[in-house]
Amino acid sequence: MSRTARAAVLTSPGTFEVRELPLPAIADDEALLRVEACGLCGSDLDAWNGSWGIPYEYIPGHEAVGVIEQIGPAAAKRWRVGVGSRVAVEPSTPCGTCAQCLDGEYLSCQTVRGMHGARDIQRGSGLWGGYAEYLHLGPRALVHEIDPELPLELASLWNAMGAGFDWVVDAGGVGIGDTVVILGSGQRGLASVVAARTAGAGTVIVTDLAAARHKLDLALEFGADHAIAADEQDVVETVRELTAGRLADVVVDTAGHATQTAVDAVNAVRRGGTVVLAGIKGRPVPEFSTDAVLGRSITLKGVLGVHARNFRRAISVLESRRFPLERMHTHAFSIDAADEALQVLAEGEGAIHVSVRP
Repeated sequence: MSRTARAAVLTSPGTFEVRELPLPAIADDEALLRVEACGLCGSDLDAWNGSWGIPYEYIPGHEAVGVIEQIGPAAAKRWRVGVGSRVAVEPSTPCGTCAQCLDGEYLSCQTVRGMHGARDIQRGSGLWGGYAEYLHLGPRALVHEIDPELPLELASLWNAMGAGFDWVVDAGGVGIGDTVVILGSGQRGLASVVAARTAGAGTVIVTDLAAARHKLDLALEFGADHAIAADEQDVVETVRELTAGRLADVVVDTAGHATQTAVDAVNAVRRGGTVVLAGIKGRPVPEFSTDAVLGRSITLKGVLGVHARNFRRAISVLESRRFPLERMHTHAFSIDAADEALQVLAEGEGAIHVSVRP
């Protein structure tokens, strides 16, 4: 095995530099992961263009899947994996001892010291992101084992799929017979369709722009009942027509940066229904009516991150191959082409799920 790892280091907004970093010595409670693939998400774009606020320099990538190359005995016992195990690595690295962690809400950990894909390269080994040949797993890392026979096109979807279950099932509380509206048909919007179908939803409605027709068509293939082109149809009125005036039980807004979707979410949900806000806007939302939330007794939930139970649910669905989810994965790039990978994801034409494969 080589004693160095090639990595795409983000040195400033929009600028990658491929470097070779020495592999670290692995302690009893640590491991070294040979990265097979790392999925890209919208926050990677924010990091790339400098709007995420992370101090440079660092290796991006918080959706890594790969094979354990080295592991200490304490880590092997804690994670119940060994050399050769294929695992997905959660973005979060919680402390496990603060009040939030002890209450089971580790995503709200108050003492977490940086997530994977967002740590200064000068800290420790520097190999803290998935855009690299190897990922250093410290004592606080959280991993989930994945079938080694699962094609990478499927295995690399674990993070996006986990978000669908977290937002739809946990936050949204979707159950048998519910009507669900999913705003946005990106990778996490499509994952939300699958989660809603798996939870037994009665009607699933998906929206996006007409330019994303390929995504809307895929949503229908994954089990959505209706697809709305939001720039060609009035979303709220169409939902009203499709539900005979009842509106939706649950609306999940997965659309990043788009502000109209948050307004539509409140207006498309029934009295007493639930709205889940998952798409980060990065700016104020005009015409968002708190009076409508109050007056119609709407439950409003914001979500950020994914709980372990939903990563496990996602991996189970991926391993079942119940849905043709490999069709979500549209592009793969090498470390040397990390900037091209992000550009393709940003432009969006034809791209749904994009990964970097060392």
